[in-house]
Amino acid sequence: MARMLERLSRSLRTVCAVSLLTVATYAAAQGVRGDHPDTYVVQRGDTLWDIAGRFLQRPWLWPEIWQANPQIQNPHLIYPGDVISLSYLDRVTGMAVQPGPRQDPAPINAIPLSDIEPFLRDLQVVEDFEHLPYVVGLEEERMRAAEGQVVYVRGLAEATPGERYTIVRPTTRYHRLERSGLCCDLFYKDDLDFRGRHVRDGRQFWTNVVFPDSGRETLGHELVRVSGGTVTRGEVGGIQVTTLLLDQEGNEVRVGDRLVPVNPQPYDLQFFPHPPRLQTEYGRARVLAVADMLTTGGPRDVIAISVGTREGVDNGTVFSLWREGSSSIDRVEKGPDRDPQTVFFENKLRLPDEFSGHAMVFRTYERVSYALVMDSVKPTQIGYHLKHPDAPY
Repeated sequence: MARMLERLSRSLRTVCAVSLLTVATYAAAQGVRGDHPDTYVVQRGDTLWDIAGRFLQRPWLWPEIWQANPQIQNPHLIYPGDVISLSYLDRVTGMAVQPGPRQDPAPINAIPLSDIEPFLRDLQVVEDFEHLPYVVGLEEERMRAAEGQVVYVRGLAEATPGERYTIVRPTTRYHRLERSGLCCDLFYKDDLDFRGRHVRDGRQFWTNVVFPDSGRETLGHELVRVSGGTVTRGEVGGIQVTTLLLDQEGNEVRVGDRLVPVNPQPYDLQFFPHPPRLQTEYGRARVLAVADMLTTGGPRDVIAISVGTREGVDNGTVFSLWREGSSSIDRVEKGPDRDPQTVFFENKLRLPDEFSGHAMVFRTYERVSYALVMDSVKPTQIGYHLKHPDAPY
């Protein structure tokens, strides 16, 4: 009898150990932090990314984990006051939402919409804008026009009174320059004048000379919202322009600004973070610009990137951000006084890329997208590479 009890005890210990190992392994596979609390009460101002960041080592995986939990109908319908619990006693690896004393009728979002709404509303990227109607004159021949004044537009011959338009301004043109045989393609941007024409830039002169146009690709033109207005009079009685009354707050309108039809709610407000769906060739996914004319950004800053729907990028795609490793000469081998300019590229040492942070895409176009920097360990700069969020190097 004693031997039977000993064997049974040993078997039970083995089963328990295997069960605990299985649960722990599954939790580790999902990237659950070991110091998570038993429960968490959702607070006003929280975001799903921030909450997942408290519990998960990889917060962009929260949709898969939460959707696997049968208690959650919609992972976006989580409200301030709800109680989120983490429990592994019944092998439920996930976050169970309990109906708590909800403090706010609006659910929390994946990311802070206040950080991206101006960019969702005010920025867009188009392949070409030359066909768009444009402002040719202002009331009383002013240099600028503001809300309550009228502007005169060419290219709206068929417009009728009451139609509404958004006034946009072409400001930037993004390029990719293919450099065969070198480490990476070259990305740069051009500033545009009031007509939307390229402004000559001496910094790009030698680039344009050395590399022919055959390897150059225009990724898109960035349009910035300036104002909005309503058509009050069309091209009638021999008048060759359409009259538009400015009725929205915004920046001052000037000659050369373009018009696009008003598009109510032209963007998503909910995002499901996920890794890229397609593998992008190294060097093709880069940071093109940082918002507000900056060259360096951090958490909650918006960046423009050089990939879009053509590369399978959609809203919610998460990338890791990397500073490109430097190409350096071996001064031990070649001497401390060796001029780096005298060493060919292929004879230099390639140092590893350096991790910067993560960014999530919130607006996509064919060749360009906008993303929000979600977290970082160092500033993100123009030219940084974008990789899979789990890329080790």
